Amino acid sequence: MNAPMPIPTTWTTGSTSAIKTGTWRASLATHIKAPAPCHGACPVDGDIAEWIGLARARDFKGAWQVLARHNPFPSIAGRICHHPCETACNRGGYDEALSICKLERFVGDQALEQGWRFEVATPPGAGHIGIVGGGPSGLSAAFQLRRMGYEVTLYEAQAELGGLMRYGIPAYRLSRDVLEAEIARIVAMGVTVHCGHRIGSTEEFTALAAQHDALYLALGAARNKRLPALDYTQPWVCDGAAFLAAANAGKPLALGRRLLVIGGGSAALDAARSARRLGREVTLLALEQRAQMPAQAEEVEEALEEGITLVDGARLDAVSGAASGLSVSCSKVLFVPGAQRGQFSLNPVDGSGFAIACDAIVTSIGQDPDLSLLGEGFVAVGGLLKTDAQFATSHAGVYAGGDMTSMARFVTEAVGMGQRAAQAIADELRLRQGGAAGAQPTEREPLVPLAAISTFYHPTQARAATGLLDVQERLSREVEVQLGLDIEQALSESERCFSCGTCIFCDNCVVYCPDMAVKRVEGGYTVLLDYCKGCGLCVKECPTGSMKMQEELR
Repeated sequence: MNAPMPIPTTWTTGSTSAIKTGTWRASLATHIKAPAPCHGACPVDGDIAEWIGLARARDFKGAWQVLARHNPFPSIAGRICHHPCETACNRGGYDEALSICKLERFVGDQALEQGWRFEVATPPGAGHIGIVGGGPSGLSAAFQLRRMGYEVTLYEAQAELGGLMRYGIPAYRLSRDVLEAEIARIVAMGVTVHCGHRIGSTEEFTALAAQHDALYLALGAARNKRLPALDYTQPWVCDGAAFLAAANAGKPLALGRRLLVIGGGSAALDAARSARRLGREVTLLALEQRAQMPAQAEEVEEALEEGITLVDGARLDAVSGAASGLSVSCSKVLFVPGAQRGQFSLNPVDGSGFAIACDAIVTSIGQDPDLSLLGEGFVAVGGLLKTDAQFATSHAGVYAGGDMTSMARFVTEAVGMGQRAAQAIADELRLRQGGAAGAQPTEREPLVPLAAISTFYHPTQARAATGLLDVQERLSREVEVQLGLDIEQALSESERCFSCGTCIFCDNCVVYCPDMAVKRVEGGYTVLLDYCKGCGLCVKECPTGSMKMQEELR
């Protein structure tokens, strides 16, 4: 029998721990916390991977609390957000993008069902902020300032809060029960509300500003753009905002049986679909080709299902009257988008004229803010109120956001602006009182690319389908068209999330390291510098892209 092999003299401990393989490396494996592409695209800067991870663990309250750090309207956003996060989702380059919006709706609805409430910070912040405008941006700012403990008074011109969410978005897209509940939850934090308080003059505005330590203006954009070819004094011409406000209030305008709605955005689709629910025959005329329309693709598809006729890539040229109604002369155009939203050029198509017969015309081609009441001391650019990076206007102590300062005309964009403006206001008030501003932004890792995800650990799986109400049922009663996810669908969809840039503590980095150079510690992992030789196997096996190789110069 052969004698056992002797232990090499270099193995004085009887193990490989004496071999410092870390001296071989040129790069070091590092655990990181990096933003996911969905986070980068989110209008409210939401921590999407974090709250989806909590939902996946069935901690729905925790998920809601993370959601509400940036957005107090998850149920609303989950119904109407234009969800740019889904376009950016890494999963879209693998099989299908995650249904983030529907997951947000599910978590938001859980909060409403369970009656979860927001908390107000103690001790309260020193200062009283006035907010003019009770739409999404004003309410968002009120929420953020109240949760920091500041006194907030909100002034709204209309009889009820909600702005565009109430007066511009129909109940078949946004249930009024959901709208009321999410607004009421903010007011319950102790926001003082004055509805029916319209500022009618510069003097009234100046007096209001003097009553508060800071003022946030979120007046929206209420002045309708109009087509020069139309005479708006005629009874057969109507602004889309007026048509929607009347329809949403249950007092529809009598405009005849056949309606021509002009516009390609969500507001035009809302007007057209509301008219269908009133039994009208509806044609939608849009300058853009269908794929270019600013309305969400699903809105257009649902409108076509409901019997709306779409005439895209065309414009109105003239209108003539007839005994049987109107004859609208139109022609085809090539729509060329400009560098910024709202900018475009049209190239007419020769010999493409045609006519549309109708009884009335509803135009929904955009709106501009009315800045006339603000008076002197404010600077406007391109019809919008000018603000700096901190949302401060040219008038000391007055901030502004939402549609009156931006062409990003989406509810969640306005919510995000209200959130960031609230933080800027709080920073300013603390500085005035000799304190320090809030946490300053720090340098972040770049967005996690799909190439950083080890997709081996993510089997292909179909995206959760959006349930829709039957077409006939949609048109016969005022109920939401898009249906939510049930709990099993929500959990299944949450499992599809790559958790890009957010560690899920799967231990792959520990298991696959050939040198046992990764060790699990409380709250995460550490890389043992003596032994990591920089092979990168742990990075390749990370299912979330929350590790990277970093060059090490020694």
